[in-house]
Amino acid sequence: MSRAGIRVYLQVYKTQIIRSMTYKFEVYGNILMQSIIMLASAYFWKALFKNSDTVKGVDVDTMLIYTVVSAMISVVLTCNVERRIMTSVDKGTIAIDMMRPVNVFGVFLAEDIAGITALVFQNMLPILVIGCLFIKLPTPAGPAHFALFLVSLFMAFWINWLIACMFGMIAFWTLNMDALIQVKKHLIRLLSGSIIPLWFFPAWLRNILEWLPFAYLYQLPLDLYIGKYPVSSAQCQRGLCVQLLWLVLLTMGFLFLQKRVTSKVMIQGG
Repeated sequence: MSRAGIRVYLQVYKTQIIRSMTYKFEVYGNILMQSIIMLASAYFWKALFKNSDTVKGVDVDTMLIYTVVSAMISVVLTCNVERRIMTSVDKGTIAIDMMRPVNVFGVFLAEDIAGITALVFQNMLPILVIGCLFIKLPTPAGPAHFALFLVSLFMAFWINWLIACMFGMIAFWTLNMDALIQVKKHLIRLLSGSIIPLWFFPAWLRNILEWLPFAYLYQLPLDLYIGKYPVSSAQCQRGLCVQLLWLVLLTMGFLFLQKRVTSKVMIQGG
């Protein structure tokens, strides 16, 4: 990548951060909704563990930490690339975007990273404060678990973004994707362990989900954070290997689809 290209992406990054800071009402609404979901989940786990010390090998304090950290991870896994692609295709500007000297998907990525950077301060920190005050201080299981959690979260971000980007490319064939985006969003939250850990799912369903990419968005990072498995365990090593495998496969899928849609736009003119 040339220096000029890097400067363009950095400028997009800076501009998007400034733009993200202007939507205060939306920020307050997101904090309120995330806090309500987080507090409701915490009360649910407290009620579930009322007559039991442990369930599925974890205690109530661990589940409260799980709830707070899950709410914080949801900030990192926020992206708008699907709607950006849909809007560009709908307005017919995608052909012009693709003729520019920088990769249009790189621009979308820079915008999403900028949006997440703003949300870390706008949403994540308030959620952390609310979680500490009303639920529990989310301390990790240990330094090694926290280090692997960061590695896993980094890969989770890329997996989530690649899935969203490839899903957004459906707009090149189907313009109206609002309903599909909402269905995808809720399915991922359900099947990724974001709200209910996959340990509570039936064994046959859990075995299937563990081979899908969704479990590596929330479940694996959260398992590492709370110390569900020892760092040197086979479960931990297998999880990170499968997560890396999905990252490689999705990158290959993204590059293939990018080539297809670029050819489609260049031939048809948008």
